[in-house]
Amino acid sequence: MAGAEAAWAAANAGIPVVIHEMRPVVKTFAHRTGDFAEMVCSNSFRSDDHEQNAVGLLHWEMRTAGGLVMEMAEKHRLPAGGALAVDRDPFAAAVTAKLKEHPLISASYEEVTELPSSGNWIIATGPLTSTALAQSIKSATGAEALAFFDAIAPIVYADSIDMDTAWMQSRYDKGETEDEQKAYINCPMTKDEYEAFIDALLAAEKTEFHEGETAGYFDGCLPIEVMAERGRETLRHGPMKPVGLTNAHRPDVKPYAVVQLRRDNKLGTLYNIVGFQTKMKYGAQTSVLKMIPGLQDASFARLGGIHRNTFINSPTLLDHQLRLKSHPHLRFAGQITGVEGYVESAAMGLLAGRMAAAEIKGKTLPPPPPETAMGALVTHITGGAEAKTFQPMNVNFGLFPPIDAKGGRRGRTVRYKAYTDRAKEAFQAWLAI
Repeated sequence: MAGAEAAWAAANAGIPVVIHEMRPVVKTFAHRTGDFAEMVCSNSFRSDDHEQNAVGLLHWEMRTAGGLVMEMAEKHRLPAGGALAVDRDPFAAAVTAKLKEHPLISASYEEVTELPSSGNWIIATGPLTSTALAQSIKSATGAEALAFFDAIAPIVYADSIDMDTAWMQSRYDKGETEDEQKAYINCPMTKDEYEAFIDALLAAEKTEFHEGETAGYFDGCLPIEVMAERGRETLRHGPMKPVGLTNAHRPDVKPYAVVQLRRDNKLGTLYNIVGFQTKMKYGAQTSVLKMIPGLQDASFARLGGIHRNTFINSPTLLDHQLRLKSHPHLRFAGQITGVEGYVESAAMGLLAGRMAAAEIKGKTLPPPPPETAMGALVTHITGGAEAKTFQPMNVNFGLFPPIDAKGGRRGRTVRYKAYTDRAKEAFQAWLAI
């Protein structure tokens, strides 16, 4: 997705492009063809509502910028309610045909095994980057690991947490400032609530591995189910330990267990559930996590998951032009930058292609404003996210600078419309640069 969109954007800016594609010469376990933009998982680009949904807004921005992926998706659209689902094989074939028909685009089918040392390159290899190239990226970035089974913790919208039940406090009130001493949101559990939670966790449906894959979890990020299987009290002595915390609502009652949430972005609009990496299936995950007091009405910006993934620590490694700081002739785009999803990956490709074309012409194209969907993603992956806990992220309104609006369901509708109105105005101004 990202490579296809990057090539289209650069070529339409008048820059000759060569697409290097290893398929079908070198296959992956997931792909079946050699077509560009082959969809190997879902056939949906998710919500197409550009007034109430962040990914729908991203659709709108890509269409407005003349993106190829959205154009072909619209031509091969399937009935899917408010979502944009596509007929995946004709869609990929159409993207491939359009790229090959472009007079400034050519394709070279071979595996690139090392990062090029010169020229202008966009690395858009996705989550299944070949072993050889991943090793080259590892050498260039100093990353300890790129390919691993990634156990991801869920992320909750801050405004959906019940603060009449939860309270803010760091363990043992650690921190030099008041903000640091209240860096965590804490959700208390009684013994009965904890036991019921463990029962549900152990019984929940889990994601299975692909044939031939074995689990090598990343740096101690054990899924909570794996910890619970080691003993019913394991979580209570791990991420759910209640020590050093006093319930601000009931200071005389000691919680049996505590679930902590830590701010996940600088805006304070997103909180991740600390230590809650999980391989529960999405449906089971939502119901089990909502058993946590204070999260009974939680809205999730991202659910947890586990899959093989290859991505770089973009907040540390990339500048705002998506260039590798240590090797600025290399740009990265797509899921390898730490965005999650087809649309987000394609959007980063669109930006990388435009930025590369501008640079070749002796100009600098600034990233879109952070009030836009594309700008919010770029801001997140190039410095807005916490580098130490950086994990792949879908676009969501929690990445945008906040807009004040009253709470409640009706208030949320008004607020989301305000987000999208502001974003469209800012994006059109950016396109006019």
